[in-house]
Amino acid sequence: MAKTFPFSAIVGQEDMILAIQMVAVDPSIGGVLVLGDRGTGKSTAVRALADLLPPIKVVEGCPYGCDPEAANPCPSCQQRLEGKSATKLKSVSRAVPVVDLPLGATEDRVVGALDLEQALSRGVKEFAPGLLAKAHRGFLYIDEVNLLEDHIVDLLIDVAASGENLVEREGLSVRHPAKFVLVGSGNPEEGELRPQLLDRFGLSVEVRTPKDLDLRMQVVRRRDAFERDPEGFRSQWEEANVQLRQRMLKARKAAGQLQVSDDLLRTTAQLCSQLGTDGLRAELTLLRAMRAFAALKGHKQVGTSHLRSVAPLVLRHRLRRDPLDDTDSGERVQRCLDEVVPA
Repeated sequence: MAKTFPFSAIVGQEDMILAIQMVAVDPSIGGVLVLGDRGTGKSTAVRALADLLPPIKVVEGCPYGCDPEAANPCPSCQQRLEGKSATKLKSVSRAVPVVDLPLGATEDRVVGALDLEQALSRGVKEFAPGLLAKAHRGFLYIDEVNLLEDHIVDLLIDVAASGENLVEREGLSVRHPAKFVLVGSGNPEEGELRPQLLDRFGLSVEVRTPKDLDLRMQVVRRRDAFERDPEGFRSQWEEANVQLRQRMLKARKAAGQLQVSDDLLRTTAQLCSQLGTDGLRAELTLLRAMRAFAALKGHKQVGTSHLRSVAPLVLRHRLRRDPLDDTDSGERVQRCLDEVVPA
């Protein structure tokens, strides 16, 4: 299995690192979209995400990685509970899945299909789970997400909205849980995302090639050291990764206890209204993102400083295009922030 670059060894691209940490603290934020220049560490950072995540409990032998304490078990677990030799489901620990969805993946590979091997060898109809099943309770990563085929985009939108994957084909009718955090990366110069999929990302980050020469040298040296000796390089950063993981766990617990005042919530609503965002998803995402950011900082209260920090990440990709204003969307958010929430 290929070794991933340690997350704690990544330098530069602070917004991207912050966004990934925030969704690791609170997956309900809704995922991360990373857009920018090639070769700026987008894929490296996402694939290193596993370093941040503590193991999870899953039902042993479950193809969907069900939570042993879930109120509604998947069809596989339900069948085992109701079978002739019904026993209590055993649980095991495993790493949080971070699943890659390749651009050329077929619909069958994504959603699952008839298990041909079982059908031909035993003459039985069994379901072979796809990538959505593997990503349940984890992260689904799509590199070059803006080049994804439309019919796959439609599938992702449906499943992301419902948290379930329904497969009805070849005489099969299977419904299984598929709750995952969507993480995408791409170069906007190669194509735009459909608005329906864009809205499914909680945070959006724009990355650029660093201009600082010392930073560029540091990035190159660390990458070169990793490629020369992956095991040795990871061992050097293991302690830093452990500390980072402990910080994430502490932030997860703290985020659930933090409260957002009515005054701050009103300010949040005013900001979204003034920017003209559609629906209320922006406010909900801001609420969750502020709590996650405050928890990461170790703060006991959520304030306007947290709103100012996370608003560009949450709102940048939710603005309507204004043909009379060619200002960058991030600058438009910052300009409105300065009016609504003066520094």
